[in-house]
Amino acid sequence: MWFSVMAIFFIYAIIFIMFEDYDRKTFEPLNEMSDWHLLIFSLVVMAVLGLMLYRYSRRMDQRIKQEQEMKQSLMRRQLTQNISHELKTPVASILGYAETIVANPTMPPETRTRFIERTRLQALRLTTLLNDLSTINRMDYAPHLIAMKRVNVSQVVADIAQDVDLALKSKHMTLNNCLPEDIIVTGNDSLIYSIFSNLIDNAISYAGENTAIDITATQTDDYWHFKFCDNGEGVEAQHLPHLFERFYRIDTGRSRANGGSGLGLAIVKNAVIQHKGNITVNAINDGGLEFNFSLKK
Repeated sequence: MWFSVMAIFFIYAIIFIMFEDYDRKTFEPLNEMSDWHLLIFSLVVMAVLGLMLYRYSRRMDQRIKQEQEMKQSLMRRQLTQNISHELKTPVASILGYAETIVANPTMPPETRTRFIERTRLQALRLTTLLNDLSTINRMDYAPHLIAMKRVNVSQVVADIAQDVDLALKSKHMTLNNCLPEDIIVTGNDSLIYSIFSNLIDNAISYAGENTAIDITATQTDDYWHFKFCDNGEGVEAQHLPHLFERFYRIDTGRSRANGGSGLGLAIVKNAVIQHKGNITVNAINDGGLEFNFSLKK
């Protein structure tokens, strides 16, 4: 910006001095001493303005940098607090069950088995959280290390559908996979798997029983455009802008009961961006959520 302003001012000063007044039609050299005085004065003014603009731009750059550093520091503190908070619950549960088992050697076998199973579930939840954190950190700090290759998205979604079949049946849900065959994109198979698995897991956890999930796709020259929707309970409008935030929970108790890490939709958004796409979420009038996202071919 500084160089642009100075160039414009310099050109204006030269043209004004050369032509001297607005109704002159021809170019004349600087023959009079007053013309040289005016030129020198213009250059001095330009230098002063340039110095002022330079100092102002430096101050603005420093202020913007400080604000960005403060914002990043605040985000890091909040993320650290959220991680600590999320880790405390499963760790405390595991310790509590283990201490109870150790302190009660005569505990009935069925009670011991129930406590061991609860300990296992909390360990699985802890593992899920750590894996999700690892995925987020990989996308944040080492995106250049993420390997890209040709990925068959249709096959990935078909594999996920088989994996979640029992979970769907337990809630009397149906998954309508309407994707065309052989959707090929250049991407990371693990991240693409995370996109669809997290969306499906989210719907299974929160859409409610006797609901349906629909997945469709269309293509343009450079992108595949996906629509993922369910006809479940949906969420209130004020929550929609925050669904992709890390550790954002609409209902804290319900989310933890379902074993979510609070990072699923954040991973989805970051993975879509990693594949040069974008994602939006909307509430459906009849209930449910609709995710629209794109992946570059």
